[in-house]
Amino acid sequence: MSEGSEMIFTLLQEALGDGFLGEVKEHGEYEVHVSRESLLRLVVLLKNDERLDFNYLMDLTAVDYLGVREPRFELVYHFYSLKHNRRLRVCVPVPEARAEAPTLCEYYKAADWYEREVWDLYGIRFSGHPDLRRLLLYDEFKGHPLRKDYRQKDRQPLIGPGSKFDPMAEPGDAGEGQHE
Repeated sequence: MSEGSEMIFTLLQEALGDGFLGEVKEHGEYEVHVSRESLLRLVVLLKNDERLDFNYLMDLTAVDYLGVREPRFELVYHFYSLKHNRRLRVCVPVPEARAEAPTLCEYYKAADWYEREVWDLYGIRFSGHPDLRRLLLYDEFKGHPLRKDYRQKDRQPLIGPGSKFDPMAEPGDAGEGQHE
């Protein structure tokens, strides 16, 4: 393991204590696992400590481990340090019973749309998010299609011209006789 990864892992482990759940370094990639409760402390450290300086949130996604392991969900953040030319993947377990994590919008502007996408497709909420609403799907869409228990054969409400969800229709001009 390189000196840089050892420094990162040691710093994070000392700062987070029990909230630091583990680390992995494979194929030149650094990965840390932290508790949901430690996520904001981690982010403040990643962004503000000059030895780390992870100033760019590259991506955020989720994984659904339904039937494979608990907790069911895992949030996966990808950070980058322009100064040190270093990437860091952060994995945060999220239980199904309370599928929620704190927002990172205050620290990274890109978190706004990434969190909305994860909410839309996986149903994981982000507490404190300034505008948590659907991003890719329409408001009337039922469910979250990237969850492994999402029933693909279920019918969704029709939207568009002639449907009762026609955004251009005049009030009282619901598309009578349309299928839902």
